[in-house]
Amino acid sequence: MTNKLSIIIPVLNEAENIVSLLNHLNENASPENIAEILVVDGGSTDGTPEKVLNTKFAHANFTRTDIKLLRSEKGRAKQMNLGAKKATGNILYFLHADSFPPKNFDRFIINEVTKGKEAGCFRMQFNNSHWWLRLASWLTQFSWRACRGGDQSQFVTKSLFEEIGGYNENYIIYEDNILINELYAKKQFVVIQEKIKTSARLYEKHGVWKLQYHFWTIYVKKWLGASADELYRYYKKHIAV
Repeated sequence: MTNKLSIIIPVLNEAENIVSLLNHLNENASPENIAEILVVDGGSTDGTPEKVLNTKFAHANFTRTDIKLLRSEKGRAKQMNLGAKKATGNILYFLHADSFPPKNFDRFIINEVTKGKEAGCFRMQFNNSHWWLRLASWLTQFSWRACRGGDQSQFVTKSLFEEIGGYNENYIIYEDNILINELYAKKQFVVIQEKIKTSARLYEKHGVWKLQYHFWTIYVKKWLGASADELYRYYKKHIAV
């Protein structure tokens, strides 16, 4: 079987970022390694779908037909599961709209799958020089479970994704962590040491320490047995404002 990536990008009101990301993917991957790019919209009202449909590439690695826009119910877990269901590649690559993977990311991922690793992520670097965010970025080089998060992007073979049941759609937030827990349990996870650059916009909006406190609180609540609804209520009250 020829290894090919299906890149799955869940979006909701990402008109500001999506064109830059699509151009970045076009310039930093080899078309023979990419089955398609699936942008899964959860009901944007800012023109994100139109931006996707009208993207014009400065370089011609990909064509317009390589990018598919899917409409989904709101919720990243639902959006990513829909993308996975429609994907034709044997490797699923889940990517946030404000995260930009390294040059030749496709080759790095395929190389790990070829070596037998069925899931993993990249090291991460925030686009902000705050010392805590630099430390948090530095820690992502290690394989410790506590250093993982969705901003590092996530690749997983389609067969393993289906085996573990995909993303848990009960979770409006924390869905990345639930999936990563399942993958760590399978002992199939690898951290690629190239860096994905991700936006610190949420930290800049709320303040680094305030947001970090809320993230830690969510983590502890989950550890103490909080339900998916409880986590979402906390997130909606303190972060999604």
